[in-house]
Amino acid sequence: MGRVTATDRRTVLLATAGLTLAAGCATRSAVAHPAPSSAGSAPLHSAGSAPPLPAQLTHGPRDRPRVALTFHGGGDPATARALLTEAERRGARLTVLAVGTWLDTHPELARRILDGGHDLGNHTLSHLDINAMSEAEARQEITGCAERIRRLTGSVGTWFRPSRTPTASPLVTRLAQEAGYPHVLSYDVDSLDFTSPGAAAVARKVLAEIREGSVVSLHFGYADTVAALPVVLEELDRRGLAAVTTTELFS
Repeated sequence: MGRVTATDRRTVLLATAGLTLAAGCATRSAVAHPAPSSAGSAPLHSAGSAPPLPAQLTHGPRDRPRVALTFHGGGDPATARALLTEAERRGARLTVLAVGTWLDTHPELARRILDGGHDLGNHTLSHLDINAMSEAEARQEITGCAERIRRLTGSVGTWFRPSRTPTASPLVTRLAQEAGYPHVLSYDVDSLDFTSPGAAAVARKVLAEIREGSVVSLHFGYADTVAALPVVLEELDRRGLAAVTTTELFS
């Protein structure tokens, strides 16, 4: 991971200043942060007497000031620790969809994620194009990662996100449900941080598109994301949007 300097942070702040001014009409509200949650295989329900949530989720309720920042778990573990620490420092909670082979290399991070109050979920065993696989191959990708999470934490986690695609095919959705994941987690805001566009571009894109209920796709392993996160969290706080776990978003 490249070193993130104070100059980097100032650059991001300057580049996103226009977004801060544009969002001036947002009202601030106090929202409690959720308690840690890692387990659960029953379908979640939205508030009140609403029916169960669909199998594939793109965003949460649009009438509550909450968003979910979700991270693909892979890459340099130093960026993972930096992002988790920064989120916790600011009272935010993240959702990490871990790649199974990444957990093989860095097993201690599974417990680190949960101990910080964040969600931990499944992003397949080896991060290949799961929608293009045979049924047997796709099942192994899902269950292989689930087995690793269970071994490290005692639970398969709550969420499954398919690899190399924002949405799962009907086959992959069914296999995920059979493995203990009632819901496939997609997103409505793609930060594109994996293209390394610069920290200012990452923050600008997220802040331009995020709104109540949004699920944002981000990644561990990129210095741009580390530098952008404080700016994103500061602006979310100014807008009265709480960064919560995905479990809390859909509860």
